[in-house]
Amino acid sequence: MPEPGPRRRMLVLAICCMSLLIVSLDNTVLNVALPSLRRDLHASTSGLQWTIDAYTLVLASLLMLAGSTADRIGRKRVFMAGLVVFTLGSVLCSLAPNLQALVGFRMIQAVGGSMLNPVAMSIITNTFTDPRERARAIGVWGAVVGISMAAGPLIGGVLVDSVGWRSIFWINLPVGLAALLLTLRFVPESRAPRARRPDPVGQVLVIALFGSLTYAIIEAPTASPASIAPPAAVALAALTGLLLYEPRRAEPLIDLRFFRSAPFSGATVVAISAFAALGGFLFLSTLYLQSVRGLTALEAGLWMLPMAVPTFLCAPLSGRLVGTRGPRLPLLIAGVAMTVSGVLFAAFEAETSDSTLFLGYVLFGVGFGFVNAPITDTAVSGMPRAQAGVAAAVASTSRQLGQTLGVAVLGAVLAAGVGGSSYRAGFVSAARPGWWILTGCGFAVLVLGALTTGRWARRTAERTAQRLRSAQVRDVVAAAERA
Repeated sequence: MPEPGPRRRMLVLAICCMSLLIVSLDNTVLNVALPSLRRDLHASTSGLQWTIDAYTLVLASLLMLAGSTADRIGRKRVFMAGLVVFTLGSVLCSLAPNLQALVGFRMIQAVGGSMLNPVAMSIITNTFTDPRERARAIGVWGAVVGISMAAGPLIGGVLVDSVGWRSIFWINLPVGLAALLLTLRFVPESRAPRARRPDPVGQVLVIALFGSLTYAIIEAPTASPASIAPPAAVALAALTGLLLYEPRRAEPLIDLRFFRSAPFSGATVVAISAFAALGGFLFLSTLYLQSVRGLTALEAGLWMLPMAVPTFLCAPLSGRLVGTRGPRLPLLIAGVAMTVSGVLFAAFEAETSDSTLFLGYVLFGVGFGFVNAPITDTAVSGMPRAQAGVAAAVASTSRQLGQTLGVAVLGAVLAAGVGGSSYRAGFVSAARPGWWILTGCGFAVLVLGALTTGRWARRTAERTAQRLRSAQVRDVVAAAERA
């Protein structure tokens, strides 16, 4: 198939960005609706955590499966299936009669969402083959996250205040249907030259690890140690099983050889840290603005703009910097900005003053705007193109796992600190340990950005890519000999 021209490539990028928009918009809109869900569905703090984490947990568990499946049977086919399931899940969420049903329908949404972002990123990396052009495309991709962060709270605020929280799921319908029709018409089909075999054992172990770990963290503040021990043991057993089983497979779900590359490993941990900070930041901020300050959903949405606008503006700049100067500078800027923002809240109670609250939001938005493009570019570049779907899926899984853990950990910290008192009475002191955790996440981005982008790190990436290519050649030769 001939390589698509510039206009066709930009159209493919726009279609892929539409899928990212509805997935990202869904989470930012839902955060604004959390206080309404707490009132209408009588949800506890852990219940609010599950409305977010049920989605991100399933997403994180299935992303690698979706990426490898798309490489095997066709990226366009899997992408379209994801749009259908996600749109259907959105309809069901809008009809949920109670909290348990909403959590279940969010999981259906996530099954569709798992087929969108990593597959769309794989489509982009196979469409934009020039490294600089690809970096700019990834910068645009990152800017869409900024758009969703800017538009989500505002749209959610208007809908929650005027119609109700159920209406926040309706906005996915027109965008999902439009993306589906445009994909059918304009996105070319692609797949890896050599299909990867399924890894059902690895998939079950990933689900067991992520699910049991998240459950143990969220339920820890209200459950007894005896009831937390079994899921914690399951998580440890699943992790051990992955480390022992996956290296023995010729085509594992998680190719642990990827992690011999320092940039890839760094990008994975940076993604977990940055998105844990994002998930926790949005969770704490939304509850504080509405439950402590008493703002309406729309007013809370407006207060999120100082964070969202810098993200939108800095993401494409980060993409250009990655394309011209590499990932080091954007990661250092991101780490410094996110760390300083966390310190403002943790040490100086920034939320208690409008000026420091505004500054803290701006700094976090700058940091998050700079961090996304280098994560994606570092995870994908240097890997063989045949592994693009798997590498992109690992990066996307790291993002969703980070967001899941951020909401789980900070929600648990908040629930333990508030105890039986109201949010209004004990929120600031209860949230302070959570802000220190977010500070640590920002500092991890800074340190790893410095350590995994130098000459030594690039040499490990080159050696890893060479090993992967050599292994692919050996596998092809062995398959030919068997045939």
